[in-house]
Amino acid sequence: MKKILNSFRKPLLFGAAVMALTFSACKKSTSGGSTDSTINGIVSSNADFSTLNAGVVKAGLAATLSSTGPFTVFAPNNAAFTASGITSQVLASLSPDQVKNILLYHTIAAKIMAAQVPAGPNAAVAAANGDSLYVTKNANGVFVNGIQVTKGDVAASNGIIHVIGKVLMPPSGNIVQVAQSDTTFSYLVAAVLRSSEGGTNVAAILSGKGPFTVFAPTNNAFRAAGFPTLASIQAAPSAALTSILTYHVIGARVFSSDLSNGLQASTLNGGKVTIGLTAGATVKGNSNPTPSNIIATNIVATNGVVHVIDRVLLP
Repeated sequence: MKKILNSFRKPLLFGAAVMALTFSACKKSTSGGSTDSTINGIVSSNADFSTLNAGVVKAGLAATLSSTGPFTVFAPNNAAFTASGITSQVLASLSPDQVKNILLYHTIAAKIMAAQVPAGPNAAVAAANGDSLYVTKNANGVFVNGIQVTKGDVAASNGIIHVIGKVLMPPSGNIVQVAQSDTTFSYLVAAVLRSSEGGTNVAAILSGKGPFTVFAPTNNAFRAAGFPTLASIQAAPSAALTSILTYHVIGARVFSSDLSNGLQASTLNGGKVTIGLTAGATVKGNSNPTPSNIIATNIVATNGVVHVIDRVLLP
């Protein structure tokens, strides 16, 4: 949860389309009485969206999601909030602006049906908070930021809802900034800074335009690889660290939905890593006797995506 609570450093960005969305709620009358068929009405009346609805209310977005639109909303249900570690207590601990930033990141100021999602790879679409979402469609379904749409094309009078399996978190910065915001990556950050003292400025690369995909080893992964302390990393040859670190980087934006069993992905140091999906998601370096488990996926940065691994990859 540390990444969630530390990911709100930048000011909110609102496009002109979102700034104008202040109309009153739209109601549709039927013979049985008035039914709110707007996105807000569907969310507020569905028990499976009770956590999402609490967020909409806290963020002050009910009027926006009841207005003319059109909108596309990638809507996490209650199970998706739980799977993302965002409980009602966590939601209550966030400020209204923080919740608004998260929910607007799930919203597009246009109506996009599932059939209109391109085959990929990962087409960028502007979210209502000013950041980019990445949508793709393949044989396994429709995905946004690597998260699968579990139920698509829920029709509303002012747009469309796609139900998703996890909460989408807005990027908190570039890849280096994402790592710096999480203390479980302190060894990785130290290695990046130490390697940058040599002939290759790895920190500058990973702060650059990208896009990149980084398989990010945890502190425990570095300890298991023979770096027991931060001091041991700072004492290591910068060239050796550069070779190792660039072996963890792919020069493209690769979400978990893009991975396939047996895929051999080229890395920035010229080597290849092998993806496994038969017994959970894994990635194996050429000199690793056993593969590393991919223990968390699809952490979005402004210049790419991060997947967390439990072993250092060896070229």
